[in-house]
Amino acid sequence: MNLRTHYHRATIFMCQVLALVIGLSSSGFMGEGIALGQPTLKEIVAGKEPSTDEKFEQSQNKDTKTSKLPIPEDPFGRGTPRSSVEGFLTAGKERQYERAAEYLDFRYLPGRIAEIQQPYLARQFIIVLNRALWIDPTYLSNEATGQQEDGLPSYRDSVGQIEVEGQTIDILLQRVPREDGVFIWKFSNETVAQIPGLYQEFGYGYLENIFPDAFFDIKVLGIEIWLWVGLVSIAIVAYGAAYAVTSLIHFFVRSRPSASRDQLSRLVKGPGRFLLFLLLARILIEYINPPIWFRAVLQARTIMTIALIWTLFCIVDFMLVRLTQRFERKGKSSAVVILSPLGTGLKTLIVIIALLIWLENLGFEVTTILAGLGIGGVAVALALQRPIENLISAITLYASQPVAVGDFCRFGDNIGTVEEIGLRATKVRTLDNTIISVPNIDFAQAQLENYSKRKMMWYHPQIRLRHETTPDQIRFILVEIRKLLYAHPKVLPDPARIRFQEFGPFSFNLEIFAYIDVTDYGVFLEVAEDLNLRIMDIVQNAGTCFALPSQTLHMERGQAPDTHLRDAAEAQVKEWREQQALYLPNFPADKIAELHGTLEYPPPGSPVSATAL
Repeated sequence: MNLRTHYHRATIFMCQVLALVIGLSSSGFMGEGIALGQPTLKEIVAGKEPSTDEKFEQSQNKDTKTSKLPIPEDPFGRGTPRSSVEGFLTAGKERQYERAAEYLDFRYLPGRIAEIQQPYLARQFIIVLNRALWIDPTYLSNEATGQQEDGLPSYRDSVGQIEVEGQTIDILLQRVPREDGVFIWKFSNETVAQIPGLYQEFGYGYLENIFPDAFFDIKVLGIEIWLWVGLVSIAIVAYGAAYAVTSLIHFFVRSRPSASRDQLSRLVKGPGRFLLFLLLARILIEYINPPIWFRAVLQARTIMTIALIWTLFCIVDFMLVRLTQRFERKGKSSAVVILSPLGTGLKTLIVIIALLIWLENLGFEVTTILAGLGIGGVAVALALQRPIENLISAITLYASQPVAVGDFCRFGDNIGTVEEIGLRATKVRTLDNTIISVPNIDFAQAQLENYSKRKMMWYHPQIRLRHETTPDQIRFILVEIRKLLYAHPKVLPDPARIRFQEFGPFSFNLEIFAYIDVTDYGVFLEVAEDLNLRIMDIVQNAGTCFALPSQTLHMERGQAPDTHLRDAAEAQVKEWREQQALYLPNFPADKIAELHGTLEYPPPGSPVSATAL
């Protein structure tokens, strides 16, 4: 298993941890035995207001009442469901359990429940509500008759529901007679009978055997002492486990030499350790069954969101380093320029998405916020359409790299050298020595011809001979030019050919097809010039001339071909025939090897030696 495989598996592991954290964050750690409708942090801080439909239903209920009873006077404020619940919660907050018991209906209870002291039952009920059901009294009816037409008997109102092991238990208020016959609101005896069972599920459990009662009643900074002790203990255990696991991974990473080892090491020791600590802490917190307000704080996932942002930032930095190293290995160092703005864009996107998720966890309607920003978002999107297209085109140019900085190319009708590929435009210096700034989207969509990528240059002139040229003269020219192509050190032997192509209207056409072993255009012109001059010598030695594509009528006799040279060329062809050395249509391979590079280039008389090219 090589080093790259180790790093690949480590990266996959970190991504799996992130996916696990995100999945757990989205589903929560509520488990079984929770209140239906877990409140958000926004609802607890600001108070839950009834929705529009609920307000309409309440107004309809009020309007359809057959009679409106006056609110009775009561020393404990039990005249309405709302005031009764408020009084009970206030007594519980002040730890006045005897007073809190006045809000419970102890009539007709089973014998085993009736034997329990009333203040103790009130204390248990307060603990259950604090840990299992969040109550907003403003949501309850403030009428003496309570909420009507809610599907319950007219003498009962619902405070909420608690789910325990798949069963839903209603927390009910009931309108009962006082000692003097006046009807007041108390928690129903049916609910009171459920308190011991609920406390067994949501009470402090084994913690009551560890800590004294004062730990559950005394608060420091608004938090009970037992919760402080539990959180500190969980933090120590979770951090110790996270430190041990990440230290082991860090040792493994540091023991493997790699250019990206430092970045991966920081990722593991920093956000990786912090994220694993939070994950373990969230799991362990469920074992102490925290109050419902603390669950709401956890549901906001503020610290988890910060940890995820930090982790994703480090992953982006790690991937940018890896991409930079990969581009440099492939010789695409110019593409590194695009990575910095790309990383900034990814981080900005991460922050925006994380902020929206955090607001959703707090209880805000993100869809409403996005809808309110819809018109502005459309305007911004339209304004950024062209810049985004240019940015994506720049990424495409750097990734596929049809041209690079310094390449000589043709794009559309223009020819020039690429000097810069920016985020918005590409700058090209033309043959006129001017700079053209082309938007990246237009440059990327143009037909690009990169001359700098050529491995050789094409030499393909067409030779037009006069119609007076004899077949043997043409054979002589074909053989001599092939010798020239095979013998020239700058001409690649394969392919290197000349063919009698066609009978033109005013000439016999011979076509040369060969490649010059150079990439610089200036050097190509030098070699082509030398070949052209040598071809002119061959045509002249054959005793013929080049045809001129002219329609002019001459009234005087033109210069006749040199008959001596013609006769010499024909004699040479005859000699080749006799010696079986007329290499048409092809030269043998041994003859090509014998001729290759035998010509002196540059030609005699040139001050530049052949090795200079």
